[in-house]
Amino acid sequence: MGEVRQEPSYLAIQYLHDTEQYPVSKLCAALHIPRCSYYKWRKREKNKNESLNEQVIEWIKALYIEQNGILGYRQMTIAINRNYHTHFNRKRIHRLMRALQLRSVCRKKRGSYTPSTPEVTAENILNRDFHADKPNEKWLTDVTEFKWYEGPEIRKLYLSAILDLYDRRIVAYKIGTSNNSQLVFDTFDEAVAQNPEAHPLFHSDAGFQYTSPSFQNKLREHGMIQSMSRIGCCIDNGPMEGFWGILKCEMYYGKHYRTKEELIHALEEWFHYYTYERYQRRFGVRTPYEVRSEALKAETPAEYKIPENKRIMKYKQEHYKSQQAEI
Repeated sequence: MGEVRQEPSYLAIQYLHDTEQYPVSKLCAALHIPRCSYYKWRKREKNKNESLNEQVIEWIKALYIEQNGILGYRQMTIAINRNYHTHFNRKRIHRLMRALQLRSVCRKKRGSYTPSTPEVTAENILNRDFHADKPNEKWLTDVTEFKWYEGPEIRKLYLSAILDLYDRRIVAYKIGTSNNSQLVFDTFDEAVAQNPEAHPLFHSDAGFQYTSPSFQNKLREHGMIQSMSRIGCCIDNGPMEGFWGILKCEMYYGKHYRTKEELIHALEEWFHYYTYERYQRRFGVRTPYEVRSEALKAETPAEYKIPENKRIMKYKQEHYKSQQAEI
């Protein structure tokens, strides 16, 4: 029974000794485990469950290295079950990853900012209804920034992207050195060129690029209705903000890019991974590309309900109570 309780520690010692060549004596001392107990565990006769765990551990280590450490236990569970046709639960993968001291990249807290007030805004027609029944029904867009380093100098790149709410695929994206209207216009033009029959509801924040008369004319020319987030309410564009969080968590935070080309290459590689290889539980463990392909072939696209977000539900309840109190 004691060996079972200590198994995570034994696994950690074994992994760090085999991969990093740390002395067993020092690892055992750090975890307050007698060396004789560890070696007894190593020489034990393994049961079926332990043998299976060893196989899963090898898969975890291989996927963790292959994906540069971006997989947490949830995505790791999905990847293992999909790639190896298994049915492990998240608790098991979480326990084994914790024993191996493998964690995904943690998100960095975002700094505060002072919102500006644009001269022209559109109504928030989307109104946080992030469900879509088919591809090209609702598009979200935004611009975010990245930094790279040229010696002591900090340089910036800007990424403009358009997200389809149905399959969460990226319809189009552009990378530039300036956060200007042309970057947004080029992104929009590429999205329209690839989807000439699309007339979605087009939602953005109230950035200067989207409030300009030129951009509003583009939307009208292509039969699109404009929707905008309220000032200072980033959650109105929640899925787009969430996408930025996933992207930066998996390929940007904790990295130090020394050339513009290196950063652009990393972004392009990640977009390919996200579209064709990153499985999503909401879509029945499918990629955005698979979901879109199936939807375009079907007479009636499959419906993917959005899981209830407790934080959003709490916000709505509190917001409703405050409105009622004012009345």
